[in-house]
Amino acid sequence: MTRSPARLSWIPVSTLVAVLVVPGTSAQTGVQRLKLEHYLDMESVSDPQISPDGTQIIYTRGWIDKVNDQRKASLWIMKADGSRNRELLEGGGARWSPDGERILFTSQGEPSGTQLFVRWMDAEGAVSQVTRLEHSPSDAEWSPDGQWIAFTKRVDDSAEFAGVRLPSRPDDARWTGEPKIVERAGYKRDRAGYIDTGWTHLFIVPAVGGTPRQLTDGSWNHSGVSWSPDGEEIYFSAYRTEDWDRPGNWQESEIYAVRVATGGIRQLTSRRGPDGQPVPSPDGQRIAYIAGDEHRDTYRNQRIYVMNRDGSGSRLISGAYDRQSGGLQWAPDGSGLFFDVAREGYRSLHFVSLQGSVTQLTEGNQLLSLSSFSNDGTAVGTIASAHEPGDVYRFPLSNPQNAARLTHVNADILHGVTLGEVEEIWYPSGEFQVQGWIVKPPDFDPSREYPMMLAIHGGPHSMYNGGFNFAFQEHASNDYVVLYTNPRGSTGYGTAFANAINHDYPGADMPDLMNGVDEVLRRGYVDANNLFVYGCSGGGILTSYIVGNTDRFTAASANCPIVNWMSAMGTSDAISYTRTFEKPYWEDPAEWIDRSSIFYVGNVTTPTMLMTGENDLRTPMGQTEEYYQALQYVGVPTVMLRFQDEWHGTGSKPSNFMRTQLYLQKWFEKWGTHDDARMTSDGS
Repeated sequence: MTRSPARLSWIPVSTLVAVLVVPGTSAQTGVQRLKLEHYLDMESVSDPQISPDGTQIIYTRGWIDKVNDQRKASLWIMKADGSRNRELLEGGGARWSPDGERILFTSQGEPSGTQLFVRWMDAEGAVSQVTRLEHSPSDAEWSPDGQWIAFTKRVDDSAEFAGVRLPSRPDDARWTGEPKIVERAGYKRDRAGYIDTGWTHLFIVPAVGGTPRQLTDGSWNHSGVSWSPDGEEIYFSAYRTEDWDRPGNWQESEIYAVRVATGGIRQLTSRRGPDGQPVPSPDGQRIAYIAGDEHRDTYRNQRIYVMNRDGSGSRLISGAYDRQSGGLQWAPDGSGLFFDVAREGYRSLHFVSLQGSVTQLTEGNQLLSLSSFSNDGTAVGTIASAHEPGDVYRFPLSNPQNAARLTHVNADILHGVTLGEVEEIWYPSGEFQVQGWIVKPPDFDPSREYPMMLAIHGGPHSMYNGGFNFAFQEHASNDYVVLYTNPRGSTGYGTAFANAINHDYPGADMPDLMNGVDEVLRRGYVDANNLFVYGCSGGGILTSYIVGNTDRFTAASANCPIVNWMSAMGTSDAISYTRTFEKPYWEDPAEWIDRSSIFYVGNVTTPTMLMTGENDLRTPMGQTEEYYQALQYVGVPTVMLRFQDEWHGTGSKPSNFMRTQLYLQKWFEKWGTHDDARMTSDGS
């Protein structure tokens, strides 16, 4: 199932460009370029759901609230052929009832936060708020008979050690509040804050509204909701053991079934390693799930298993297939499962049969996601590509390659805009072939020499793809060549490639990035004296490591980095990453020092900017401060940007995304010496 990339070759995708010259085109270049303000009008589509009878599609459409600096979403509905496309209501996460007469969705409700709602899909369109919860629900799913809705939510709890008896206070005294008592290993999470104030449990509530009934109990977290076809059980994943939060069990999870009528729980899997995402077959006799073996590697792809309803007869059906797999959906006849695969920079639809064979069903340089299908096998999903940000498509399950486009949500804002060519490349680096992409300015002239940005992804176990990327296109519109690659450690290329950074991150992946830079320099249109590098999270980690090991870059921006693994593992929410080191640092700090860029700061000569969110719990602000003060001490030009109202990353707020773009360009322009290429913030 592995596609063989052409060795030392590149694949132009410029055929995807549609150039429409319209009034307002730049008189200097003859093309209209993408501008940063276009970002505020970009929309997104996600999660299309087709009605059981195949006649209607409801989907989530995202947009930017320019006044309140937020990303918002609404539910839109259209006929299956794309006609009568219109906004239905505010909210998201819509799911059709089994009979197709209602939809379940989430929206803001009383008393506060996200709540569950049901809307009748008749002419009246009555809407009922089903829940009124203190904590927002997740994983909501209809029961097979449409009478109940299952979901998960937080249940408050207090620390066992909490509480002391103070002397009586004077009347009207205003004493300081109680201290925060922490007892769990993992007590905080980025974008959530403290997570040790309760447990996530499974509930059901009548679809007409009423009092939710809790089905699970205990001091454990439960995730996922999947009803048995007869409605008697709900399957979920958890790790219901007393020592669930000890380091030796951080990878562990099992699959359980709870009886809806009685709340009785039985464990279906019992093995070392993660087991999750249970999906029962249409006849209810089998359960498919994703699982992996216990390991000490930094990364392994998990595989697809099937077991009987009672947990017996578990067997691997995906065989040696070694790519990221997710979104399992049974075929209507129960012969196997459809699933999405992110591989070699794109995403395609696959099918695994119960006999064990895996078949790739779609091809092409695109990102396809299957969302749902109707009773007659009509499927809907989203497709994006290099110059198409993503739209809703319809296709038959019997021939998913034959997809019909139903929406064009960004055709208006991109009308007449010439986007930069996106060129796919493969190049050798050590024992691997590495994939990357080059984004060129819209009116690219190969006889010129352009400044170049090397962008590095986070993770480190993630994958850049060949889909539309506004940030890269906007940089290119300002006359930068942008190179982005998937060095070893990236997912989508098999376990061996992703695990090649085991006990050597950052470090082993740096040559892959440098070889990519060399590959582009050989093409002759990049100015070797104006090379820039940046990245966030894993990309920030690598950027800080790179400037400590080479001076080839004119300037750098290490965004949301970890620079000192020892201090980071005492303050980050990613405490489990401690297990990616051979030994704890208190036993042997050698590997920790070798992989921490703070210890290379004496080598740095590259002007290096730092950008991090004030609320970041993944790569905490303290890491940025350590590096900033070290750079100041050794006299390297630097500046620290502390982004307001941001957790991990610097772009969750639309205005902060734009600030990130502009400050990157401002920093690179400050230190760059290239006179030929335009470097303006508005692309004019």
